[in-house]
Amino acid sequence: MTPLPDTPIRASDAEREHHVELLREHAAQGRLTIDELSDRLDRVYAARTRDELAVLVEDLPARQRRAAPSRTQTRARVPAQWAAFLAVNLLLIAIWALTGAGYFWPVWPLLGWGFGLLKGPGSCRRRRSRGAAGRGLEAFR
Repeated sequence: MTPLPDTPIRASDAEREHHVELLREHAAQGRLTIDELSDRLDRVYAARTRDELAVLVEDLPARQRRAAPSRTQTRARVPAQWAAFLAVNLLLIAIWALTGAGYFWPVWPLLGWGFGLLKGPGSCRRRRSRGAAGRGLEAFR
């Protein structure tokens, strides 16, 4: 049974929670006072339809998606990643040396993490394979 065109569609709990999150973000950014936020939250939880929810956020700007980091921003993080790699692995080697210097177990974090750093950022991005045989499976590039 499909609703008639004039029949309002009822709101779900997930939709209400989404609007609560939006209102809290706008309050944190200073667009709503505490009293306005409180009033709108009460109205969100009392809302029965999607139209009632939409009215509560129509005077606020739409949420903008955060842009993916650019190549220059990604490159700027690389030295920090290498610094962390060196610091952690030097600590592991010091622990190895202080505990008897038997089997050189720090080789495993060195190789694993080092290989990931040498391979570079974005080398293991996932993509969905297409086709009947690969439906829903993920393949690596």
